[in-house]
Amino acid sequence: MPTTRPGTPAPVPAPRHEATPTRVRLTPNLFGTSFGLTGLAATWTTAGTVLDLPHWPAAALWLAAAAVHVVVLVAYLTDAITHRRLRSDVDDPTLGPFTALAVVPVLLLGAELARYSRGAGELLVGLAAAATVLLGAWLTGGWILRPGDLDRWHPGYFLPTVAGGLVAATATASLGWDRLATVLFGYGAVSWLVLGSILLVRLFTRPALPAPLLPTLAIEVAPPVVASNAWFALNGGRADLVVLLLAGYGLSMVLVQLRLLPLYRKAAFGPGFWSFSFSYAAVAGTALTWLRIGSPAGTPVWAGLVLAALTLGYALLVARTAVALARGRYLARVPAV
Repeated sequence: MPTTRPGTPAPVPAPRHEATPTRVRLTPNLFGTSFGLTGLAATWTTAGTVLDLPHWPAAALWLAAAAVHVVVLVAYLTDAITHRRLRSDVDDPTLGPFTALAVVPVLLLGAELARYSRGAGELLVGLAAAATVLLGAWLTGGWILRPGDLDRWHPGYFLPTVAGGLVAATATASLGWDRLATVLFGYGAVSWLVLGSILLVRLFTRPALPAPLLPTLAIEVAPPVVASNAWFALNGGRADLVVLLLAGYGLSMVLVQLRLLPLYRKAAFGPGFWSFSFSYAAVAGTALTWLRIGSPAGTPVWAGLVLAALTLGYALLVARTAVALARGRYLARVPAV
């Protein structure tokens, strides 16, 4: 048995390193959840014009999207205000664009509400459209005043003005506000041309996006199909020259997504994966509208397959989100102070 000679100090045990206490930080990209759910609800609503479906599944999805949005909005604002970072989140070059999703889903929710209460729906859409334009202007002004490293840019920069403008155009057109809808369509479309050029230069010439931002590449498919849905709402659902041109670019972006599938496998699952949801829901909604317009042979079968594939994708996304939340691996954690 080892012994210590008299006068020799006893060995001192190595210090134990305590784990640094952490807390959950709620980030603006969590709004992608409710935005994605409004996309699914809108697609089920569109499917009802192609298939003989009851309205209650779409209504249930709209209620779920509204509930999730309220929960996320209250939780995020409470966390951001408590820790005094609401302004810094808006100004953040990575997460700032996602703050627009606090407002954009409300446009679609308001348009759906107008089916049941015209006045309440109009009020909600009007307020959300104004907030979308103002927040988009604030964010754009910030990008001008604080030009940052191009490597920090990602397709989420489409959200405030491109997605915001085009979704606002769809919502206002559904209420019959055609002139305002046309203005908002122009706002979103021109923003797409400007920001799309910058983002493609970044993606073509700079290093790859960091792994957590890789899912935002799915947003690249959204502008042409969201613009198509907005224009269909404006022109009464006709296949005119504008939507034909948009369809060409939209098809190319869908095919690009197939090429990017191996890249998405590198990203760890997190809130960023909800970037796929609204983009792909918009693709499905546009496809259903084209099926209704063209009425090809087997339209009900094709429409059913589109709707089933989208719904299955959402079910898997919700399941993975629930598992990640249960394991404590979904929400960001920062040192507790």
